[in-house]
Amino acid sequence: MGKPMHMFSWMISGVLGITVVYGAVYAFGAWRWQTSTAALVAELEAGRIAPEVTRYSASELEGLPAPVQRYFKAVLTDGQPIVTAVKLTQSGIFNLGRTTPQWKPFTAVQHFSTNHPGFVWDAAIQMFPGVPVRVVDAFTNGEGLLNPTMLGLFSMGRIAGKGEIARGELLRYFAECMWFPTALLPGQGIVWHTADDNSAYATMTAGPISVTMLFRFGSDNLVSSIYVEQRATTVNGKTVMMPWAGRASNYQTRNGMLIPMAVDVLNITPAGEAAYFKGTIGDIDYKFAP
Repeated sequence: MGKPMHMFSWMISGVLGITVVYGAVYAFGAWRWQTSTAALVAELEAGRIAPEVTRYSASELEGLPAPVQRYFKAVLTDGQPIVTAVKLTQSGIFNLGRTTPQWKPFTAVQHFSTNHPGFVWDAAIQMFPGVPVRVVDAFTNGEGLLNPTMLGLFSMGRIAGKGEIARGELLRYFAECMWFPTALLPGQGIVWHTADDNSAYATMTAGPISVTMLFRFGSDNLVSSIYVEQRATTVNGKTVMMPWAGRASNYQTRNGMLIPMAVDVLNITPAGEAAYFKGTIGDIDYKFAP
């Protein structure tokens, strides 16, 4: 009976040892991740500049496409301070599957800078219990970054730099301006063109990068969806271009602005729509121009 008990003791010791090692790796990964993302947020903050226009005036809507005028009248009030920075929390589900859906829960914190467009999205996706995939998605100083990691330590395919990755991240920022709609005003540099009675094209320029997006408006005059003809995405380790879309819903008033609290994001593939993100906004904190 002594031998089985001895083996059992060794097994318990082994499990405890593995648990201790995993705990140490997990803690080190979390610390290293927090350090690197904090540096990105600091870089984002350092790039902020004060806007020339500090208050929204309904007079600047003159000459805009009719659905765009109706949108701003619905989501803003005359004199609304211009948003200069945002911090928000998110939760939802993210599809990690390539051929079949594998929806996993996520939580995230996201920072935005508006007059010098940029953002840092810091997310944790629970692939398995106790094993988070930590992801940073960012656009800072004119460069894009997508870096998914296991435990914040082991890269799962980092992409960074200028070109299509930067353009794709600026498109994401542009779509998410619905959470701080003063950034979509013509006084903040956005150029609007008529598409039809219920939609309009908008163009944003950040340094050498210029992107155009179609905004569709519902019967309530709010943005119901956005659409981009071509945006880079990764398929089987390769970057490919395909249509990209987002849908907004559950509008609520925050700091005098009407914003969507829920969004779905999808690629449009030859086989049809492929949703990969369903998120809900939690807390949202704004900084305004003085």
